[in-house]
Amino acid sequence: MNEELKENMLDLLCKQAIYGLNEQETKQLKQLEYDRQESDSIELTVASLGLIDLNTNESMPAHLQAKLLAKAKGHFGKQDSNKTDPAMLAVVPMREVVTHEAAKPWFGWLGWAAAATACVALAISLLSPRTQTDVALKPTPSPTQEEQLSPAQKRQRLIETSGQIVTAQWGKGNITELENVAGDVVWSEAKQNGYVRLNGLPKNDVSKETYQLWIVAENQDPKTPIDGGTFDVNSDGEVIIPIDVRLRTLGPKAFAVTIEKPGGVVVSKQKRVVALAPVKPNKV
Repeated sequence: MNEELKENMLDLLCKQAIYGLNEQETKQLKQLEYDRQESDSIELTVASLGLIDLNTNESMPAHLQAKLLAKAKGHFGKQDSNKTDPAMLAVVPMREVVTHEAAKPWFGWLGWAAAATACVALAISLLSPRTQTDVALKPTPSPTQEEQLSPAQKRQRLIETSGQIVTAQWGKGNITELENVAGDVVWSEAKQNGYVRLNGLPKNDVSKETYQLWIVAENQDPKTPIDGGTFDVNSDGEVIIPIDVRLRTLGPKAFAVTIEKPGGVVVSKQKRVVALAPVKPNKV
């Protein structure tokens, strides 16, 4: 038998001892004409490795004890069960199997290096399920549910947690029919975060137009105010919009809302100003 066939036979014997073989693999193993003593050596090795880290306080299952006794008797000859302690029959064979010269175990022709590799593979196969079970039994920490806040709650939290808040009240722009728009702006320069609150702003047709917020600040040319983001209004009543600045905003002097094309613009022509909110020195 060449080395490739020997390795194939060893793989099948190991798989048979650990998992069992399907019909095709069983036929293949029979065709290789393996030595029964080699098969017994592998099965006993698997049983020995299976005892590693085993809880010795638990009694051995009856079917496993019977199988080990049967293997021991078949391998070392029949003994008088009335005169011999059955426990010794289960222990002695596993201690003798690697030193019995007449048996010619499988690692005699495979080599010590290959035998060591096979034992390691068997140990991993046997011990991995036990390790996975231990991990699975550990309590899984419950994921922390992210706090869900409404825009109004986020606005109030910003006011309560920020040191200095810049505020501004909305007034009319250059559109006559929108003179009743009201509300305010709160802005935290330290957090670069703020909210716009508006009342009386009509719904917009998103296919034709959008609202866009602008900020006139000390660190930006007044001709090109800072873009504060676009937004749409799809309901009546009060709306609260988070300010979405793309540039760092320092010393805001005024806020404005304009009507622009869908998607917004880079620089507004300020032809349709919905509302203006000049900044006053008061703090919230």
